[in-house]
Amino acid sequence: MSGARAGAQPNSQPNPYRTVENWFRMPEGRTWGSTSAVEIDPDGKSIWVAERCGQNSCAGRNEASILKFDSSGKLLKSFGEGRFLFPHGIHVDQGGNVWVTDARGAEGKGHQVTKFSPDGKVLLALGKAGVSGDGPDTFNQPSDVVVAANGDIFVADGHDRNTNARIVKFSKDGKFLKNWGKRGSAPGEFDTPHAMALDSRGRLFVGDRGNNRIQIFDQEGKFLEEWKQFSRPSGIFIDKNDVIYVADSESNAARNPGWKRGLRIGSAKDGSVTAFLPDPVADPDRSPTSGAEGIVADGMGNVYGAEVSPRGLKKYVKN
Repeated sequence: MSGARAGAQPNSQPNPYRTVENWFRMPEGRTWGSTSAVEIDPDGKSIWVAERCGQNSCAGRNEASILKFDSSGKLLKSFGEGRFLFPHGIHVDQGGNVWVTDARGAEGKGHQVTKFSPDGKVLLALGKAGVSGDGPDTFNQPSDVVVAANGDIFVADGHDRNTNARIVKFSKDGKFLKNWGKRGSAPGEFDTPHAMALDSRGRLFVGDRGNNRIQIFDQEGKFLEEWKQFSRPSGIFIDKNDVIYVADSESNAARNPGWKRGLRIGSAKDGSVTAFLPDPVADPDRSPTSGAEGIVADGMGNVYGAEVSPRGLKKYVKN
């Protein structure tokens, strides 16, 4: 089904959720930094977050930027001290390992994807620390990472307009397999590949944010279709039932006319959009980004939005 046929009128879906503020409790003396990275643990209840050290960057700071919370919002563990400049994307694989992308680079840090054990041990690092490039062993501001059922690794490589615009595929042990994409707006081209998710069929959904669309590929990089009915995607999550959750933190009259910022929920099977949670900012045109940029849902259907400008993590529960 094409995006045109699957979509309803923009911003027209109901909002069956209410917002829960301050659910997640940071350690005493520590405040939330910006975060675009939120993920669900394999237990279906615990929430993982990578936040930017109380600011919008971890440069020069040494806070543990990877945090795990239980379903009550209590902090369970933290790690990653001194590892990142700009933690951006997060993925937790079937074994509970935590993957985080660093979408900046300087002074021997960044431009990497790091795999941690559930307890914070570094198991694998892709890319060269602090080195930007577009080769088989370098990235330029990688935005997101996802791991397939067979262990293959996909990296969305590129965050700003002057960086890469490609998807890079590796084997489970980190061997380069292939890449695809370049900057542009045609099928298979990208303008900021900002987020990724896999559905139950193994299709790779890429949030092509600068082009206001989701592109869908098979795992060899074959373009299947594009969807525009989920607006300007900053974050994507697909649950085991193929419910798709998409965060739009950037739409405004200039970037995506007619579309409002917020969270959209629907079906990864047919592309239908069934719910829309509007951005809480009354006048988003005054801000380049607001509301949630990262998004995930737990096994109970509660939704969590990771926010960059407001700096925090909101919980949304059904009324």
